Amino acid sequence: MTAQASPAQAAPAQGLLAAVPHVVNVGVDAFAGPPRAAGATVTAVDWRPPAQGDPELGAGLARLVAHPAVEAANVEALKRVLGVVPLWTDVRPAGELIPELTQDRLLLHAGPPIAWERMCGPMRAAVVGAALLEGWAATAREAEALADAGAIRFAPCHHHDAVGPMAGVISASMPLLVVEDETTGLRAYSNLNEGQGRCLRYGALGDDVMGRLRWMGERLGPALRAAIGSLAEPVNLRSVTAQALQMGDECHSRNTAASALLTRELAAALARHADLGGIEALDFLRDNNYWFLNFSMAASKLALMAGHGVPHSTVVTAFARNGVEVGIRVSGLGDRWFTAPAAPVDGLYFAGYGPADANPDIGDSAITEMHGLGGFALAAAPAIVGFVGGTPEGARRVSQEMATLTVGRHRDYRLPGLDFVGSPVGLDIRKVVDTGLEPVITTGIAHREPGIGQIGAGLTHAPMRCFTDALSTFEEPPSAAEPDE
Repeated sequence: MTAQASPAQAAPAQGLLAAVPHVVNVGVDAFAGPPRAAGATVTAVDWRPPAQGDPELGAGLARLVAHPAVEAANVEALKRVLGVVPLWTDVRPAGELIPELTQDRLLLHAGPPIAWERMCGPMRAAVVGAALLEGWAATAREAEALADAGAIRFAPCHHHDAVGPMAGVISASMPLLVVEDETTGLRAYSNLNEGQGRCLRYGALGDDVMGRLRWMGERLGPALRAAIGSLAEPVNLRSVTAQALQMGDECHSRNTAASALLTRELAAALARHADLGGIEALDFLRDNNYWFLNFSMAASKLALMAGHGVPHSTVVTAFARNGVEVGIRVSGLGDRWFTAPAAPVDGLYFAGYGPADANPDIGDSAITEMHGLGGFALAAAPAIVGFVGGTPEGARRVSQEMATLTVGRHRDYRLPGLDFVGSPVGLDIRKVVDTGLEPVITTGIAHREPGIGQIGAGLTHAPMRCFTDALSTFEEPPSAAEPDE
């Protein structure tokens, strides 16, 4: 005899079928298709297995999550990062600040270490331009021959407390801005931004590019040095950055407000030094909306330098790309680079160009993301999202997601698009591997062939392999360990 369900027992099932089902789909997006097609309301939850499902890496991650020594180390690293007050104090030739540049034809470049033979087109072109600027060669062919013969040495900017955008090539005669922190005595450097259009940093070459570089060394650098030296006090770059975030910048790909604020600080002093090129400098700065980028980079480098070297800390203190590889350094893992192939950039292109023309991700400028700017502060920059192929809502979502990957928020860098919450700062390799989320970077796009230059801008992601490789080498500290003071 078959048992019959009572009306009371049947009612819940009838009620469930009578209403439109609300399905929660976790993980694989494809599973949401059939119920959605049948009329169900589907909420997708972006979940991925920790450590990409790798049991050994997952076990290592589990030992480090909430580990008291690691947590204490990360608190200390973040404290050091946020304690830095970046002050712009000087502009001097690179050879005076980094004496190694005057010896044996050394050039600095963006990203982790790379040999001439493996360099991408934009970086090779920038090397040629620097060799011409220094007088090592009279033609591009002669410069290439020097590099082919091993007569030019190379080192990452990061190895000399410096950063450079895109190709990031720095040579002895190029003027560098100097950013200092009075408390720690640390210094960081960057070259000066060439402006828009055809630039060496994007791998463009020609008389226009070389003429601008010579003018920057002969006139712009001395004018800036005189102007900054005549001010009552150095320029506080943290203050400029904080203001710019309230005015629509994210201080990586968009620096319009920050550049205007910095130019205002200098305008009167530059005008007083017309004999050194002050008026020419003002004309140049008027049209250079990227001017602040290099200051943002140097200030971020300075802050991350302060947070580097804390034993047991899992905070990322350097992120750089050379157009072939992406590399990170981690506070508690010394000066070792953890690298992965450079990622493509998803963005918008200038007329006549497309993804097939683009070089993979390149430049030291993603150090700004490690300091809570750029992609991490995307919610602050509604004007940029269209140029990088997004929406204001998407920008807010990105900043919220990046907050799940960091150990804290910046006290001074606040995001108006998210009710003025502090920007996420202190990227944690544990959280990247745990969530499976790759950090978002805003960036420009260089043509893959040497000598052409910028062809667009957009968003890219830091490759997961950098973080999994770093985590796999991280040893579990003793529970009683504390960070060094």
